[in-house]
Amino acid sequence: MNPQTLFYIIIGIIIIDFIIDKILDALNAKHFDDPIPKELDDVYDPEEYEKSQAYKKERYRFGILTGSFSVLLTLGFIVFDGFAWVDGIARNFTDNDILAALIFFGIIMIGSDILTTPFSWYSTFVIEEKYGFNKTTKNTFFLDKIKGWLMMAVLGGGILALIVWFYQFAGNDFWWYAWILVAVFSVFLNMFYAKLIVPLFNKQSPLEEGSLRTKIETYAASVGFKLDNIFIIDGSKRSTKANAYFSGFGSEKRITLFDTLVKDLEEEEIVSVLAHEVGHYKKNHILVNLVASIVTTGFTLWLLSLFVGSPVLSQALGVEEPSFHIGLIAFGILYSPISEITGLLMNYLSRKFEYQADNFAKETYAAQPLISSLKKLSRNSLSNLTPHKAYVFMHYSHPTLLQRFKNLKRSL
Repeated sequence: MNPQTLFYIIIGIIIIDFIIDKILDALNAKHFDDPIPKELDDVYDPEEYEKSQAYKKERYRFGILTGSFSVLLTLGFIVFDGFAWVDGIARNFTDNDILAALIFFGIIMIGSDILTTPFSWYSTFVIEEKYGFNKTTKNTFFLDKIKGWLMMAVLGGGILALIVWFYQFAGNDFWWYAWILVAVFSVFLNMFYAKLIVPLFNKQSPLEEGSLRTKIETYAASVGFKLDNIFIIDGSKRSTKANAYFSGFGSEKRITLFDTLVKDLEEEEIVSVLAHEVGHYKKNHILVNLVASIVTTGFTLWLLSLFVGSPVLSQALGVEEPSFHIGLIAFGILYSPISEITGLLMNYLSRKFEYQADNFAKETYAAQPLISSLKKLSRNSLSNLTPHKAYVFMHYSHPTLLQRFKNLKRSL
């Protein structure tokens, strides 16, 4: 295949992906005004429902704007040899391939982030503020940016440098070394994410002694789940939206509850949410997801090893001298259709896991408090109760509220 043909394939993939995404968004938007299912008619009162409709429509319009900007920026960068220009800047600084790759991706990532910062700002301080969600201060917004850049430089830069180094000494067999590196890093991050990464952005405090902790510990003991680490995180520092998550393995496993969750829900509802999270652990969902992610990464790296050294990849992006970092960019775009397929499979698996975790909570605790908690969380985040089926299939990692309600009500 010649570089010109590959260039048009790359352009075609980007455009087709954008069109499909916008068609799905439009289909979903057409269902915004559908009647609320009778099972969920207690989620919103008329005023709240009107507010949720306005929020969904505003986010939809904003999504068209941001998506269009992003795709036009990408296409313009490719058509006008932007990657060749950045590669030239990197090569002017150094002839070392590792340093050149770090400078190249540093410019691309930071430049892209700076260009999209106005959209992030508008989303946070205009849209989210307008609907009462935003609690982020301007200082926090910019500190998060700086911390994100530093993490990208240290973690992302470190991994990239090692992968390029592997490529230098192992050639096409580099993918084995890269796969081991990424697998070890993924396990490490799963183990210590809450202890090492989260504190850079949020404050975590052990759940205080009291009736809530007693109920949680009583439930955990009833299902044979040793739980010493129950933390409250200051999610209200950035948003009123609530969440809870499970992380870690063995002695490092912990449940983290957003302070907004504790504020919005009754104690029985909080325990039901925790029972759902324990269900994920008991059903080995975390381990399965980790293994699936590692296997997918191995496949991707193997495929990358077959093509990354091809001069055609670099030439398709306007760079005559082949390099790992240019090949990686071209491969990433060409791989995106496969990535979409694996993403669909992972979303399907995730939705199955959510049902299983809900069933575990229903069987070991109670269904009704989980139902009421899901309804409250949907109301407080102005969630869409009538999404299009195709949109759910393509994008949702969780079943819809109606699907979860019907599942939890079954056999009651």
